[in-house]
Amino acid sequence: MNSIYSKKLSLVYTIVSVALAIVITYSLTSYSDKKEANKILEYSESKNACTTKIERLAGYPFVRPLLFVDDVCEGDGLANTKKEISDLIQNYKTYQGLTSASVYIKEYRHNEWMTVNEEESYEPGSLFKVPILIAYLKMNEEHPGVLDKELLFNQSFNIDKNVAYKSSGIQLGNAYKVRDLLKYMIANSDNNATALLNNNLKPEVLLKLFKDLELELPNVNAKQYFFTVKQYSLFMRAIYNASYLSIDNSEYAAELLNKCDFNDGIRKGVPGSVKIAHKFGESGTPVDKQLHESAIVYLKDKPYMLTVMTKGKDNATLSKLISEISAVVYKDQSNKS
Repeated sequence: MNSIYSKKLSLVYTIVSVALAIVITYSLTSYSDKKEANKILEYSESKNACTTKIERLAGYPFVRPLLFVDDVCEGDGLANTKKEISDLIQNYKTYQGLTSASVYIKEYRHNEWMTVNEEESYEPGSLFKVPILIAYLKMNEEHPGVLDKELLFNQSFNIDKNVAYKSSGIQLGNAYKVRDLLKYMIANSDNNATALLNNNLKPEVLLKLFKDLELELPNVNAKQYFFTVKQYSLFMRAIYNASYLSIDNSEYAAELLNKCDFNDGIRKGVPGSVKIAHKFGESGTPVDKQLHESAIVYLKDKPYMLTVMTKGKDNATLSKLISEISAVVYKDQSNKS
């Protein structure tokens, strides 16, 4: 994990701090140009009298792009799944030292959703790499050729290597195209690739993403940044819906996420024949660990999104819980008509 304050701070703080150290030189008015967009909310009554919330981007002369459509109420069809997961989490708290866990499910066949422990906040760790990915793809839409730009990895970054899950990464002295760095960042969760990308990121694009999704803007003075499980899921939902990026770039983002080589969580709870697009993240401290994962699971004609965030004493227990929650959701979704 990166750190600009101390070696114990997570990667996300460095990502946020480097980006915002640049954006500090801008005024917020220059950031809010004619294409700035806030969400427009529209409401309609559904069949069961639960309000449906429709969220669109504003700020364009002739169109209002559709972002998300949700019932305000949780789905009745996920009630049994919620109970199973809640019982499983309680068991882990009682017998396996779990501190807390939160879950968000969005199933797309009936457009239902549900959460467990929605109000708990977590440090995202490497989950923050997904908004970095979205920001780069948005930059490429605005200025084609960004993905083919070469960046030289010619200096070491101050990165804490004490992580539980490691993979291959970029090598000092080599030049890499942005598209290759994005693959290292997402597929291998490489922190050096992330730091190199972040040094060349337009911070206003990242800030606009957070603003458009109505998330709190990253603050350079904050020592920590937090997401709830439902808030973080907006990034993955935007990719699946192709509602923020173009269809081609949304497909490209999901394809990269499909290459993620973390197999101890959601992937373990789903048959190997089923495709998933996913990203995991580690954070916390050596004695109070956090492990999270968010995934789109392509279950035939019943696709769904699952995000799990956890806190506890060891990553083995947390990854096992994530895999068991994944198995519960997969079983329940497979049996639904």
